Amino acid sequence: MTADHANVAAVRAALLAGGADPARVARLRVLPGEVRTAAAAAEALGVELGQIANSLVFDADGSPLLVLTSGAHRVDTEKVAAALGVATVGRATPDFVRAATGQAIGGVAPVGHPAPVRTLVDRALAAHDEVWAAGGIPHAVFPTTFDELVEVTGGTPADVA
Repeated sequence: MTADHANVAAVRAALLAGGADPARVARLRVLPGEVRTAAAAAEALGVELGQIANSLVFDADGSPLLVLTSGAHRVDTEKVAAALGVATVGRATPDFVRAATGQAIGGVAPVGHPAPVRTLVDRALAAHDEVWAAGGIPHAVFPTTFDELVEVTGGTPADVA
């Protein structure tokens, strides 16, 4: 997997089109090994677990829901369902995730999907000046900020834990 992978290119393009800081986009990195978990990403980058923006796709009454959450905690699916006014928010299957994002679990980026995905951005990420998110493949990551994540995703800030 390389920096020229189609998913990585789509993420770069979506970030720039969404108004992300080009200097931060230029810092997108393809790591030597996969970082499919927040803990693995934090270790590889030498940052706090809370600085990892996990991209978690859920099935919200049959529709995809992307929750960008701090790697330091778990999403409270009942709380999220109540806030969104849906009956259930549950774990999505790998096929559901790929259909919604064009990306595999462990490498799902906040952007670069075939169509917009309803997105919540965990307010806990705002506690950090810089956070890191997946870049479309399990080897790629990029730095961003809470405000930038909200902007580029069209997401809604939310308390998800």
